Amino acid sequence: MFHKAALVALVGVATAANAIQTPTWCSKELVQFALNVENLESAFLSQGLSQFSVTDFTNAGYAKWVRGRFQQIADNEAAHVAFLSNAVGTDDAPKACTYDFPITDVQSFVNLAQKIETIGASAYIGLGGYLDNSTAIGSSSLRGAITAAVSIAATKARQAGWITATVLHQQPWDGAFETPLSPVAAWSLLTNFVNECPDSNPDVGVPELPTLTISDSTPAPGDTISLTIALKGAKSPRYAIWLDGIRTVYSEITNGKTVVPSGLSGTVFVGVVPSKDAADRDNLITGFAVVDFPFDSNARNVL
Repeated sequence: MFHKAALVALVGVATAANAIQTPTWCSKELVQFALNVENLESAFLSQGLSQFSVTDFTNAGYAKWVRGRFQQIADNEAAHVAFLSNAVGTDDAPKACTYDFPITDVQSFVNLAQKIETIGASAYIGLGGYLDNSTAIGSSSLRGAITAAVSIAATKARQAGWITATVLHQQPWDGAFETPLSPVAAWSLLTNFVNECPDSNPDVGVPELPTLTISDSTPAPGDTISLTIALKGAKSPRYAIWLDGIRTVYSEITNGKTVVPSGLSGTVFVGVVPSKDAADRDNLITGFAVVDFPFDSNARNVL
């Protein structure tokens, strides 16, 4: 097991934030949420590939076939958009928004692609927690789309693993389990890339959460990193919630600081909650941030 103890400094800034209660979604809303994710992913890949040529990739140190694989991922995301749009129907399908992706060179594109694909896979896996008999009510195309979400999740996980391992030369997986993210948690990680959406887009009931930003997304053991969060009048105690695979780990925040729990590996998501007794991941004070704990081939007992 890895020992990763890092001291985290939490800096509170203005903006009121209350704990978000658990929304409920029907099958149509879940498909609409998934389509919002797909629209963002498709736009990101289209922008990156139009911005950087094969020559740009080779000048950045990558073989030309790496760009070809990214083109295949872009084709997959476009296929997901078309499939889900057809399933939910033209009138109810959310349209693409305008986005702002911080990509200035090939390396920043590759790094952000790994994050977005990982978040996308976790978002689809998280949909499973909202499926029950009432959710499944709807047209056959909607029920088929919900079933297809499992297939899409697997594709996204493979795409994220390829970027992490083959392109970035890091671990091909984060552990024995992928991390599920609820729609609220997943969208809190993606909404920072969204500028403006069409007024006609349906509201799928995903609330806006205060943004959590971190000073170092790849802390070494014992490092102190700062997290800037939008908090005002939040009740104490507060806890950091760490999502790692199917594990949920809490660490108490005392005087604005918390110790990162041991045993975290790969891509981990961290947010702030009012109580560790509140098991529902939608009961959040802030949105989530991404923290990476890379590991090499000699690592064992990665959970």
